[in-house]
Amino acid sequence: MVQMPRILVTNDDGVDSDGIHILAEALAPLGEVTVVAPLQEASAIGHALTLRRPLRLEAVRPGVFAVDGTPTDCVNIAISHVLNGKPDLVVSGINKGWNLGDDVTYSGTVAGALEGALLGIASLAISTRNNRGTFEFLPAARVAAMVAEAVLTQGLPPFTLLNINVPFGPHKGFRTTVQAKRNHVTVVSERLDPRKNPYYWIEEGKNSWEPHDRSDYQAVRDGYISITPLHPDMTAHDVLSHVDGLSLVSPSEVR
Repeated sequence: MVQMPRILVTNDDGVDSDGIHILAEALAPLGEVTVVAPLQEASAIGHALTLRRPLRLEAVRPGVFAVDGTPTDCVNIAISHVLNGKPDLVVSGINKGWNLGDDVTYSGTVAGALEGALLGIASLAISTRNNRGTFEFLPAARVAAMVAEAVLTQGLPPFTLLNINVPFGPHKGFRTTVQAKRNHVTVVSERLDPRKNPYYWIEEGKNSWEPHDRSDYQAVRDGYISITPLHPDMTAHDVLSHVDGLSLVSPSEVR
């Protein structure tokens, strides 16, 4: 008897998000799907791991579990205490809003897939456009299932994840992309509480995207599904020679 692939589904919008359940349903024909997701929304939390408090695992219904932590927590608890081993594929999403360019460093959705990649598991992150509070989860789920089937069949290089962004409405197909670059201005507003003490609210900020024909941002703007291969190695390899050439004193001369 051929064993069905095991697929772990997580997200950062929480276990009650419509997107994660539509995604799980789309992936069901490909294998045994288990959902392990944050109990509450954990957006923009990045690759955080909870180390200073205990975590609770709750069985919501068969095949669906909630963890009161981050997407990274969810992947680790799923492997160690739900699946009792590594799945064949990790799929994180569907995120309510694109994860383009530098956003991947903040995204809990991408972090869920990144944790899978770090553990040597082929992983996908899937996001769809926020069109004034309207989301097309079903088309994005179909895209995720199509890519997942290809990855389960053909594999991915070790320690690699695919960051997938789906445009709103009809699309023109797939485009393999690189991360867009942008000039970002973070907006931090200061307000006063009822006791006249200041507090701060970080707004979404303003972006000026740099032109690049192969960027993820340009792809979705042109109506294509963007697929960006990412890996955990953040080494700036083309800067190694520059660092070698810096004039640095030896540790013994530092006082």
